[in-house]
Amino acid sequence: MTFEELNISPSILKALYELGFEQPMPVQEKVVPLLLENTTDIVALAQTGTGKTAAFGIPVIQQIDLESRHPQALILAPTRELCVQITDDLQDYAKYVDNIHILAVYGGASIEQQINALKKGVHIIVATPGRLCDLINRKAAKLEHVSKVVLDEADEMLNMGFVDSINEILAKVPESRNTLLFSATMPAEIAAISKNYMKNPIEVAIGKKNVGAEHVKHICYTVHARDKYQTLKRIADYHPNIYGIVFCRTRKETQDIADSLIRDGYNADALHGDLSQAQRDYVMQKFRNRNLQLLVATDVAARGLDVDNLTHVINYNLPDDAEVYTHRSGRTGRAGKPGISIAIINLKEKHLIRRIEKMINKNFEMADVPTGRMICEKQLFHLIDRTEKVEIDHAQIESYLPSIYRKLEWIDKQELIQRFVSLEFNRFLSYYRDATDIVSQTVPEERIAKKDGVKYTRLCINIGRTDKMVPQHAIEMVNEVMPGVYVPIGRIEMLHTFSYIEVGTQYAEQLIRELNRMAYHNRPLHAHIVEENVTNSRRNSPKRNKRGDDQKADFKKARNGDRKKKRY
Repeated sequence: MTFEELNISPSILKALYELGFEQPMPVQEKVVPLLLENTTDIVALAQTGTGKTAAFGIPVIQQIDLESRHPQALILAPTRELCVQITDDLQDYAKYVDNIHILAVYGGASIEQQINALKKGVHIIVATPGRLCDLINRKAAKLEHVSKVVLDEADEMLNMGFVDSINEILAKVPESRNTLLFSATMPAEIAAISKNYMKNPIEVAIGKKNVGAEHVKHICYTVHARDKYQTLKRIADYHPNIYGIVFCRTRKETQDIADSLIRDGYNADALHGDLSQAQRDYVMQKFRNRNLQLLVATDVAARGLDVDNLTHVINYNLPDDAEVYTHRSGRTGRAGKPGISIAIINLKEKHLIRRIEKMINKNFEMADVPTGRMICEKQLFHLIDRTEKVEIDHAQIESYLPSIYRKLEWIDKQELIQRFVSLEFNRFLSYYRDATDIVSQTVPEERIAKKDGVKYTRLCINIGRTDKMVPQHAIEMVNEVMPGVYVPIGRIEMLHTFSYIEVGTQYAEQLIRELNRMAYHNRPLHAHIVEENVTNSRRNSPKRNKRGDDQKADFKKARNGDRKKKRY
């Protein structure tokens, strides 16, 4: 199918071909005709980078009544960065549509300038929910003429807590409008929006629901927690042309990893919520211009970022929610190009990999960390490839060649090549000469064979759901305080203000000592033994009598331990 067959207007077609569009992508083939020929609501499930901006943007532009200077289309996006990008794309598509006015509305920019632009009249508003609500409350944004509402990255907007703002906005637009919902995944909240605000929507799915991008290869490195950073460096060294995002869990870790990479000579920087908007814009400009190879980011800071041609997404920490992994990995392998999504995990996170595999309907390739020799070979051949492909400006260099030949005439060809390679390559040779290989972490066979016979001790810890504690955080705490040790972990039970965790009996006392030296979100920890030698069969047996009384006693002991620590 061609763009002409989609009945797109000549003025928009001219702009598309100038932009390098050749054939419509699958989401465009399905969505554009529906929007141009029907007044219907649509739920489109498609990954980021599949061409969905053009899928809704082209029909929206084509159906604008240019004689009316009232907002007729409203596009909501979760972040400032995505809002600006959608606006730029729409303006590119509308390059030859005379007198069309498109306005980006987002926080961090002058609200007075946005109010003035609205007073002059606009046809399409692209907005973040929070700023648009501010403008509605100031009676600057009037939406009574809006006939199309597009919710882009709807699942991200819900994850960011915009549901109340979306409700407020949708209450201000006419009920006769068409609602178009675009999302990478289909959680229950998206289904609820569809039910509450849409009229018999047509569902368009590009691929299967909640699956990863088709052209992304998923690789997993299982290493000890202490080896994570070195593994990240080896991944970067093994892929000389890497251009990717490294996802971390916290702002502090994001900054620490970025600082370490910069110190070790990598073109990297951090993107997280502690940066000002000006700092974030500066970092993103460097990244988009490819002055950075690695952007180390939190999920919140990276939401809505849309950067083309990423080669890698690296999960330094796996997300708690498997759907977030889908968003992360969907940032590479776009527009039919191959991409790689890497997870660096420890052994106790294997269950998260299995959960993600089930969601994306793909298997991870379990890989060994590249050895120093492998990295040196890769870098050497990369250097040779660059040398072979370098462009020579004969006119500029010709006058210098006689002096260069005289300077190097005493060196024969073989030694000249050796010196050239060494000049560019010595850093890797010296670094990896004495570096030991990073061994992938696996479960010893004897431990697998004796799994059912492991004796567990049940611990009580003075943090629970009110502290935003989840089972994965408990596992990470054990890994952090017992680096390089495989501690069997059994059942984990999260209660309101405290938690139970079953660990291998032989490690219980040491684990308690280490945990009692820690703090969780600035709250001192207190752990104690509840019950020893809990076997697998015991754990699967019916609940003990007086379980409620036992839990009350454990709660009192955890609370008293917490109070005791706070005195010191």
